[in-house]
Amino acid sequence: MKITLDAKMENPCATKKEHCINCHSQFMNIRPLIKAAVVTKRFMKDLKNEEEAKTIVNEVLECANIDYYELHKFEENIKGYLIFRAKKKGTHIVYCLDKEMQLVFLRAFKNYKEYVKFLEDKKEIIKLISHD
Repeated sequence: MKITLDAKMENPCATKKEHCINCHSQFMNIRPLIKAAVVTKRFMKDLKNEEEAKTIVNEVLECANIDYYELHKFEENIKGYLIFRAKKKGTHIVYCLDKEMQLVFLRAFKNYKEYVKFLEDKKEIIKLISHD
């Protein structure tokens, strides 16, 4: 089950003259296409705080928070799902653009090794995107 969040869906990239802070070009190209933001139950469980999850979603969508480094870093394309990562204070936030043009927040990891292991398990990623 995915939870749809009430997030700002305006495109900040369209109004800025310069690139968004820490924003990678792959994300800037797809940003105008995003229709909604959703989080998986697993993302909520990883963070253990609904307010923190909402804050992260809004900060990622705003593309301007300087607390993030590697914001919108493109990881890979898995069967048409574009996987991205943001990193903030040692937390790796993994999200993707699904085929319905929704930004789906998949997981949040404090441990880098767990994050790498998650990215290697393509079947688990697809399962999380399509069945959660």
